Amino acid sequence: MTGSEVSPSFRLAYVPGVTPTKWVRIWNERLPGVPLTLIATPAGEASDVLRDRGADAGLVRLPVDRTVLSAIPLYTETTVVVIPKDHVVAAVDEVSLEDLADETVLHPLDDTLGWEQLPGEPAFERPETTADAVELVAAGIGVLVVPQSLARLHHRKDLTYRPVTDAPESQVALSWPEDETTDLVEEFIGIVRGRTVNSSRGRTATPPQAKAARTDKSGGARQKPAAGKNPRSGGAKGGAKGGAKGGAGAKGGTKAGPKGAAKGGPKGGAKRGKPRRRP
Repeated sequence: MTGSEVSPSFRLAYVPGVTPTKWVRIWNERLPGVPLTLIATPAGEASDVLRDRGADAGLVRLPVDRTVLSAIPLYTETTVVVIPKDHVVAAVDEVSLEDLADETVLHPLDDTLGWEQLPGEPAFERPETTADAVELVAAGIGVLVVPQSLARLHHRKDLTYRPVTDAPESQVALSWPEDETTDLVEEFIGIVRGRTVNSSRGRTATPPQAKAARTDKSGGARQKPAAGKNPRSGGAKGGAKGGAKGGAGAKGGTKAGPKGAAKGGPKGGAKRGKPRRRP
């Protein structure tokens, strides 16, 4: 780990469609004295923002430049096609790229899917942004294939979407400059990975001496029974019962041996069996 906690705040960039709310809430609970500043960043500019130290870390879409940036993949999104509500595709639960072969598929300049080959028929020109492409879908000019979070972000009442089973997928990752893995970056890594507040990797981890202080409330470890005094053996049972009921004459003595000598003896000494008959 390099660097130190010299910044008065932690700057977190995030791209459209990513919702950092849960992680920000946990950060504020664990580090109330270190404000977290959110920086909304276009998907295509996120790597530049991190390289230029415009943010301490970012929730971005892969790929990123791994020569200067570290990245931890967090989750993979479902890919959907955005369509008008009265479109024929709206009648089914999911579609394949082949089902879109006769459709005009819009390809915005800020596309995040990295197509090797675009499905359907190309549009006359590429929309500048995903938001512009959504407007064209609403105008009936074409359809749009995007990660599901972007379809939700640009939701309209007259549009809907359906999963595309064989389309490329978008991975969201936590990324930061490789040579700037500060304590605060480590703290946020722990949060997105679900580490608890007492994790050994976090700044607020329970120190070893505190763990060592957690001893048995009785004052020490349990003692093993002494040799020959197994608490489950007959002898121990007899002794316990005899002590509880007032001594050797209590119930619990063996029946082995002559009458009169048998009662009151400790249970478990001689071998159990039926009394011998007198000749």
